[in-house]
Amino acid sequence: MARPRLDKKQSPNRARSGGSYWMYGTHACEAAMQNPDRDIKKIVVTRAANAHFQLQSTRHPWEEVDSERLHRLLPEGAVHQGIACEVLPLDAGHWMPNAAENQLILMLDQVTDPHNVGAMLRTAAAFGVSAVLVPKDHAPPETAAMAKAACGALDLVPMVRVTNLAHTMKELKSQGYWIAGLDGGARDCVSKLKDYKPLCVVMGAEGKGLRRLSAQGCDVLVSIPIAPLMESLNVSNAAAIALYAATAV
Repeated sequence: MARPRLDKKQSPNRARSGGSYWMYGTHACEAAMQNPDRDIKKIVVTRAANAHFQLQSTRHPWEEVDSERLHRLLPEGAVHQGIACEVLPLDAGHWMPNAAENQLILMLDQVTDPHNVGAMLRTAAAFGVSAVLVPKDHAPPETAAMAKAACGALDLVPMVRVTNLAHTMKELKSQGYWIAGLDGGARDCVSKLKDYKPLCVVMGAEGKGLRRLSAQGCDVLVSIPIAPLMESLNVSNAAAIALYAATAV
């Protein structure tokens, strides 16, 4: 799945979310190297890993190092698989929704755990989501933990930071989108999502769920039926179920 190319001429949110960081792991680094929008400052790789990557032909600066040096560059316990890339966070540019293309969009309402965001980016890539929309001020910056959890999807699905979720919902509605929120107390079942196209699925924060204004901005609220032994699901697991339901034939 190729990452959609973005129009960077008119974006109000083009500021990068921070300085460079070390991304690591085969899938994350491979996707970064294949993404023309990714600014890679340096790649470090072990000789064994380079037998797979063959960095001799890459356009990026790289260096072959031993495992000990690679371990020193990364957080303790990092599963690097012999490769790491020093990268700048992606510039999301000005992503434009297109209802005519029946795009599926995922919106995160103040989901702050980078592991959950990364896992949802991975799920978004698996189900053909066109973009993941997050609030500019209440979402985690792009980090190594997010990139590792995303398993390459950070470079496949645009993560677009918007100033105001409620305003963005209205914008999407004006273009023909249905807005559906996940709410544990909703009467409608998540299986109904397949009836709404084009669709934006909204996931609430860990523990708190959707904020009041976000819930009010939805056209429909749906829930995932689960056994009473468990109060709720992890937000990334719930997102996977919702996106599967939305794309079910």
